[in-house]
Amino acid sequence: MQNFISFPTIESGLYMFGGHKHTVNGGWTFFEQSHQVIELMIVTKGHQLTEIKDSRVIDLGPGDAILIAPGTLHTNRNADDYKKMTYMCLHFDFEDVELRSKIIGLLANKLIPAHSDLAHISGEILNDIVNLCKDKARRNDFEVQVDIEIILLQYLKQLSILVQKIKGYNLPFTDKEAKVGRDISVTIEDWVNNDDVNSAFTFSDICSSLHISSGYGHRVFKKVYGITPLRFIDKEKYRKAQRLLEYSGNSIEEIAYMTGAANISIFSKQFKKWSGYSPSEYRKQVLHKRTVYSKNQTGYFE
Repeated sequence: MQNFISFPTIESGLYMFGGHKHTVNGGWTFFEQSHQVIELMIVTKGHQLTEIKDSRVIDLGPGDAILIAPGTLHTNRNADDYKKMTYMCLHFDFEDVELRSKIIGLLANKLIPAHSDLAHISGEILNDIVNLCKDKARRNDFEVQVDIEIILLQYLKQLSILVQKIKGYNLPFTDKEAKVGRDISVTIEDWVNNDDVNSAFTFSDICSSLHISSGYGHRVFKKVYGITPLRFIDKEKYRKAQRLLEYSGNSIEEIAYMTGAANISIFSKQFKKWSGYSPSEYRKQVLHKRTVYSKNQTGYFE
């Protein structure tokens, strides 16, 4: 019998936002967009045309799914001008750079047909999350959010099993590069959320603190995470701004300063670019059951 059994260190960094199930009218379209995270979409009724910029148009029918890679410019629209269409989607991210890279390299930006295991698994998890969120009064309860996290972690486990079965894929980065990329991401997160650090720091400042050149740091980070470090910094600042607008009593001017904006006008413009809403509009929305709509009110913000 073993006298000592160690537990692994767990740091999932799980993040999910912008998830919903939505029925849209004929002729519906959603403006061109890209995200710093992975997006999962699945159509349950009708047909959706997803156009990947500088690539092709993907036709998703009932049960078909797609995983859209971070930084991918794309548009979504109902293929029919008259009939309604229903889809489900969510945006998520996590810390495991190896699995993240394999998902992006092997599964992203291509049709996942309805008959496949991946489409079936994707549909199940989205339906499970939808069912947990039907009770609007409880959807933000701690217990419900934990259940959602468990479902998403189980999904990541299934994705890991699936990509392990695919042969012939080599990670685009070395173990050393993975460590450098991780060190950069952790430092960015620490600096963004540490109020004792100058919030107007630059990526060069980050690299100097890690004793690497900014050119090397930029190349390695993009290779490991699939997005530029500046977009990652933007994402972390947006998440901080969201938290402060939702849970703190700070004024918008104070939040602008705390996220490194030169002034409140620049912060407001940047936040509207991130979310589709001004900071004051966003704060009103989260106070009103945290329902966020798109800029033109044709669908939920993605």
